[in-house]
Amino acid sequence: MSMSASDSVLSSPTARRALVDRLGQEAENHENTSSITANVGTQSSKAIVSRLQGSERRARLSMIMERNEQPIQHGSPMRTGIKEDVENEIKSEGSSLLPGGRPKEDHGTLEDSTTGLSHNHAPIPLKIALRAIILEKSVSVFLLLMPFAYMAHAFGWGARWVFWLNFCVMIPLASILGDFTEEAALHTSETFGGLLNATFGNMVEVVVGIQALLANEIRVVQGSMLGSIFSNLLLVLGCCFFFGGLKYKEQTYNATNASANIGLLALSSIALVLPTPYAAYYEIHDEGVLAISRYAAVFLLFMYIQLLVFQLYTHNHLTVASSSDSSSNENGGDDEEEEEEASISLRVALIGLLITTLTVTVFSDFLVASIDEFCQKSSMSRTFVGLILLPIVGNAVEHITAVTVAMKDKMDLSMGVAVGSCTQISLFVVPVTVIVGWIADKDMTLNFPHFEITVYILSIFTVSICLLDGKSNWLLGSLLITTYVLIAIGFWYEDVVDF
Repeated sequence: MSMSASDSVLSSPTARRALVDRLGQEAENHENTSSITANVGTQSSKAIVSRLQGSERRARLSMIMERNEQPIQHGSPMRTGIKEDVENEIKSEGSSLLPGGRPKEDHGTLEDSTTGLSHNHAPIPLKIALRAIILEKSVSVFLLLMPFAYMAHAFGWGARWVFWLNFCVMIPLASILGDFTEEAALHTSETFGGLLNATFGNMVEVVVGIQALLANEIRVVQGSMLGSIFSNLLLVLGCCFFFGGLKYKEQTYNATNASANIGLLALSSIALVLPTPYAAYYEIHDEGVLAISRYAAVFLLFMYIQLLVFQLYTHNHLTVASSSDSSSNENGGDDEEEEEEASISLRVALIGLLITTLTVTVFSDFLVASIDEFCQKSSMSRTFVGLILLPIVGNAVEHITAVTVAMKDKMDLSMGVAVGSCTQISLFVVPVTVIVGWIADKDMTLNFPHFEITVYILSIFTVSICLLDGKSNWLLGSLLITTYVLIAIGFWYEDVVDF
């Protein structure tokens, strides 16, 4: 019995792997990612990481497709999703295959008559796309602890079990939230996508901060905000410089963007200094301190809104120009950057965003509720938990990504993740927690202990010196890492008044 042309193609090993090869091609086309960091404040660090992981996610998709691939013979069963994708791949090539599987002459890429976009990639099945976002990461293994984290809280296993189990669960949830945010942003305009990234990019820090605030853990909230900045500004940036410097003798980056971020951090330090003359840090009910903190929070948030307007509306041409220059330098000016495409629909992305945010809210509530007893039993201070441990929850994945791209000599990307995240937290997350406390009648202030404010200002000063000439090496990285370790030791022994 003779086989049709379509069946002949389906039974061909080359045709069966067409979809896999095409997905792999997309990952290669996204290798040039340096243009992502052209925007200083519009994209959150998690949005940058999500886009960096886009090519990795595409590669994971191709691996999943390859694992699901089965021998195909005429009349034999085949996984429906894979078969449909292979058939779509064949249809997208039009008449490029003659009977018998021989290719015709290539007459160019077919384009959609409505959008004008070329069909370079076969559609990705929803199950495989969601699997790549949720399950195909190194930290996804911690999702297996979700039922145990819930049972530890529900059945009273003890504060240590509750804290560490929920601590581990929050790490992959933060990564998933970033992926869904980026997928939703890809379906919108550049302006709205930037706003979406800015809003949800630091959602984990916002949720954990608000949960701790509502539980009257003011010291934990202050510590987690400041600790996230220390972690990114010193530890992550230092690791990027150090490990990148071990592979490359000297690396360069855009000093203008780095200076802009440092300037915004300096502005936030002024807001922390203003309340200090009026009352001690533990006198949180002082009316003068509360008033200054709330006014400062409003102005910081207003500054952040101005930054978004500058980046997204009035001077967005600077971003486009910088992106084009970065792309030309990377590709030698020959290739055009391919526009990134979403792997899931907007509806699915928004549903995933909602579900993940609610899940983060539930487990962060368990985490915050255990902090008080955990600190008593583990002999750790609330300051150390907030400044050192909690920042790991929302930043672990982006820390790894920043170091990885630095070792690929993409320093602008790693700078966007490390330093850009500090700007997001100081101008957005910190003011939001103060304003939420104002609304909820919680005395959240910007009056930090003098030791912490001093270390914060000295850290900004140290980093600004390291970023002066736009060049990095392993010695500068070691300097920043050592600074972070010294600060962590100081916070371990810091003696603060509980309030």
